[in-house]
Formats: sequence, C-alpha cells, structure tokens
Amino acid sequence: MKSFKESATAFVLCIVELITGILLLLDPIRFTSTVIIGTGIVLIVLGLVQAGTYFRTDAETAALGQLLTKGLISVLAGVFCVMQWEWFLAAFPALTIVYEALILITGISKIQLSIDMIRLKNSRWSWAAVNAVLTLICAIVVLCNPFASTEVLWLFTGAVLVGVGIFDLVVAILRKKAKGEEPYEA
Repeated sequence: MKSFKESATAFVLCIVELITGILLLLDPIRFTSTVIIGTGIVLIVLGLVQAGTYFRTDAETAALGQLLTKGLISVLAGVFCVMQWEWFLAAFPALTIVYEALILITGISKIQLSIDMIRLKNSRWSWAAVNAVLTLICAIVVLCNPFASTEVLWLFTGAVLVGVGIFDLVVAILRKKAKGEEPYEA
C-alpha cells in the first residue's frame, strides 16, 4: 500500500507540474493572478471557519487554541491576496528565484536517484541522470536571470515545468518497470 501511495503521489506531482507549466506558457499573468486570488478566497473561508469555531468552542479550549487570532490573520492574508494580487505579480521574479532554488535542490536529489539506480543495477539510470542534469541547468539559468522581461522568465519557467514534469513521469514509470511492478497500480 505504501508503494502505491508513493507512486500515486509521484504521478499526481508530475501531472501538476505539467498542467502548471502549460498554463504558464499559455497565459502566465492570468494563471498567476487566478492562483493568487483563489488562494486568497481559500484563506478567507478558512479564516472565517476558524473564527466561527472559536466562538462555538468552550472558553478554555478556545483560549488555548488561538483560533480567533489565526482566523483573523488568515482572513486578512486572504483579503490581501484578493485585493492586492498585483503585488504578487510584481514580486514574481523574486518568487521565481525561490522556486528555482527549490528546483535546484530537487535536481541535487535527482543526482542521488540516478546514482541509486546505478547501484541497484537499474539499466535505465541514464534517464534519471539526464533528468538531474536538465533540472540543474534550468534552475541555474533562472537563478542567473538572463531574461529581458518577467514575461520571458515566466515562459521559461513554464517550459521548465513541462520538461521536468515529463522527465519525472518517464523516470517514475521506468523505475516501476525495472522493479517489475506496474506503474501506478495497487
């Protein structure tokens, strides 16, 4: 069961990477603003639920949980996301650098995956190695930010997401096949 959960999680993450990359390639501003506003709406709803739970909970338990404070902060953060989504767009280049730093760390972990596959005598280790190298190169390019505009940076980030998502999916399937298991089945 654990293997199935890990496989399903890997598959879902690959699909999310692909979809996110495609949507960034199609219309980065609309996609990003929709995600920010959607996140804001979710924060507002969660904050209202927490505040409501605070008032429905007995006084001692409510005082210990700080639900009212957490709820009000969540509502304020949500309102900021909904009302000031443009701020996030202006900050996107900095956020992209944070994201690419995470991609760089992921690329480093993919190096270990490819070495693990070599040590486990998996003949398809080269796919994982290529995936690791491409991930590292793309992350380094974005961190160096040679782009003329933020929109080009977004398009490159979208392309990277699509490419990494495809490679991650292929590597996950090849790893499963090498183990003699059907990919993504219980």
